[in-house]
Parts: sequence; structure tokens; C-alpha cells
Amino acid sequence: MGRREIALKYFEENDDFMQYVVKPSIEQNRKGKAYITIVDNYGNPVKNAKVSVVQKSHEFKYGANIFMLDEMESDEKNSAYKEAFKDIFNIATIPFYWSDLEPVQGEPRYTADSPKIYRRPAPDLCIDYCLKNGIEPKCHCLNYEAWLPKWLKDADVHYHKKCLEKRFRELAERYADVIPSWEVTNETFTPDDEYSKFYKEDDFVEWSFRMADRYFPTNRLIINDDYHAWEPFRENRSQYYMQVERLAYKGITHLDSIGMQFHSFFEKEKESEIAKTRYNPVYLYRVLDKYAELGKKIQITEMTIPAYSDSFEDEEVQAELIEKLYTVFFSHPAMEAIIYWNLVDGYAVAAPQGDMTKGENIYYAGLMNFDLSKKKSYDVIKKLFSEKWRTETECFTDSNGKFEFRGFYGDYDLKISYNGKVINNIITLSANKNNISVVKM
Repeated sequence: MGRREIALKYFEENDDFMQYVVKPSIEQNRKGKAYITIVDNYGNPVKNAKVSVVQKSHEFKYGANIFMLDEMESDEKNSAYKEAFKDIFNIATIPFYWSDLEPVQGEPRYTADSPKIYRRPAPDLCIDYCLKNGIEPKCHCLNYEAWLPKWLKDADVHYHKKCLEKRFRELAERYADVIPSWEVTNETFTPDDEYSKFYKEDDFVEWSFRMADRYFPTNRLIINDDYHAWEPFRENRSQYYMQVERLAYKGITHLDSIGMQFHSFFEKEKESEIAKTRYNPVYLYRVLDKYAELGKKIQITEMTIPAYSDSFEDEEVQAELIEKLYTVFFSHPAMEAIIYWNLVDGYAVAAPQGDMTKGENIYYAGLMNFDLSKKKSYDVIKKLFSEKWRTETECFTDSNGKFEFRGFYGDYDLKISYNGKVINNIITLSANKNNISVVKM
């Protein structure tokens, strides 16, 4: 039996579910109607005007981490990375790991000219790139115990909280207006033997969200975790589900999104067993439906799908898995973002700069090869969002100057032609508004 038959077994067995549940859910949850009236300078309806509608961007977010921005070993590679990233994504996860952002107490690495740390480009550098290229920046992460600065390792709880509050306040003052979304805590189920005194306190997560609400009152706040979201899944008794539920019981109201990592870090030999759940659309919907009952949006915050080698078959299987998984996640009504993790093979571990070995490449899990050539998986994601899930149409206004169209949520260019006159306009079709517009000719 080939790898394709193993990895895709449950997608093929549940093809009816893909066709009759997932596919219609995309139509229902990712598209809406726009109602537009064209008028002249006096407010009179413009009849029989020709309107061309072209979607330019998506409201739904899809991206990757941007940890290798200007981090590669040549200018050519850095340039290729920047071009590839902006060509495919509309959101970027920026590293705010405390140990690397402030390795020396009181000397944070905010500015673009800060001393380099591998896979930790300075926030200002990342934000500048994002804003220039129409990409939304996202923070990862405000309070992540595994990346605590060495100078805080042995601190008492009071001092730890004092330093954390200072970090929250400084980040808010500098970035709250330009970074909409902030992951507050990350991977809080790891053993605490080597972690700080504060991590072992009962209020570690609750305190973090209360502090985030204080300093980021209008930003999107996200909780994030790894495999605990999926395995083992025990309905509303699942460990991660109960953690999110407890936050509500503790009075935490400002939690907008549940981050569910989807790293397939397992040996190839285990794929036949793990595919029963991880690569099974019915199981995935079961988990997503349950977490959606918590009343929050869901993000796939970190996604890794291995190819295991650079063989033709393995890259084909990786691409097909990505296409089907993205389709399932995109279709679910609670989902608002899918963020792949590492764009390029060979840079996933903190190898010394100048020693660019292939690191953890037993997975070959990037969307691009080490030389930055694009895999089929890269092209799959691009085609999904730029072709398959994108709307273009032409129509004419009726006798009342009105027309309507149904399309994927996002921004649209309108080209309106009437009696030799042509105007261009931009409208937004959103899941969060009434989508009624008046355009003056």
C-alpha cells in the first residue's frame, strides 16, 4: 500500500461528508450577498450600467510565521522569501518570545537594527514589512513560560508578575494600534518541573488574560495550545476545553479566539494509526463543533503537515493533505484563520547562523524547499485563495440602479461603465455588516 492510500484513507472513505457537508458549508459560511445601488450626482439611479466585480482580498486570514524575515544566509534568499510570503499570505505571526525579545533586562530588541537572534527578527522589521505588503501582523506570544528570560527564572511570584505587567504595558504602548491580534498564553500543559514559581500558581492563565484585557482592551485576545486540542478528545471533558471553559467561570470575558495548533509531528510509520483522527474530516468536525460551543472563534494557529522526504509521491501527498485540511477548516463556521508554521524547509531549529543544515528536515514540512523553490503544497494554498475561493463577476444595474452579487467575504474592486464614463470603486463584503452600499457615478 502506497503512502497516499494510508494518509488519505479517511478522506476518501468520507468523501460524501466532504461533498455534502464541507462543500456546502463553504458556500454558507464564507460567502454573502452584496447589495449595491449606483446613482448619479443628483442621487438618481443609473440604469443599465455595466459593473465588473473583482475580489482583491479575503476577510478570512491565512498565513504563516515570519520568523525567517531577513534571517537567511544570502540576500538572494531573503529577497525570495519576502516575495513568496507576500504572494501567498495575508497574515503573519511575529515572534515576541520574551527570552529573545529582552535577553538583557531593560534592553528590548524592538527596532529593526537590533542585534540579531536566529529566527527572531525584530518586531519593527516584521511590522514594517507587513504594513507595506497588506499583511496583518499577529503577536506570538505575550506570556509563554517556555521562553522566559534567564534573568527571571528564579524570581518570586510577585516580582515575576511585576515584570510581566511591565512587558504587557510596553508592548501595548508600542504595538497595540498596529497589531490587531495577541496570543496571550501558549502551551500551558507542559510539565512544570523546570518552570518558574509563577507558572505553578493556580492563576497563571487567568492573571495573564486579566492583564491583557487591561492593556489591550480593543485587541483580539487568543489562547493557544498544541495537540491537547485534538488528542485525546473527550468531548467537554477534554483538557483544553475545560481550561477555556474555566476562564469563563472565572469571569474572563475578553477572550476572542481559541487557538488550536495542528502540528503533525509524528513518525511516518505511525501515519496509518494517526490518520484515523487527524486526517479524518468527520472527526475534525466533531472536535471543531464541540469547541465552537464555547462561543468563541477558532484559529488553526500553527499547522505543520510533513512530506517526510523530497520524493515526488511524498510531496504530492503533503499537497493533497493540505488541500483537504484547509478545505475542512475553511468551511467551519467558527474558523477565522489558518496559519501554516514554517514556510521553508531547513530553518526550523535554532542552528548557529552560518551553519544552515537541514535541521529537523526528517519532516520536510515546509511549503518551499531549502533552496526556496516552491513545492506543490505552496501552489495548492495559493490556488485555493486566489482562484477557487475567489469571486469575479459582471452584471448590469436594473431600472432602480441596483445590482447584487454573491461572493467570498473580502474587498472588491468595482469597475462601473455607463455612457462612455468609467469609474472605479472599492467595496467590502463582510460577514460582520449588512453589505448595502451606494456608489456615486
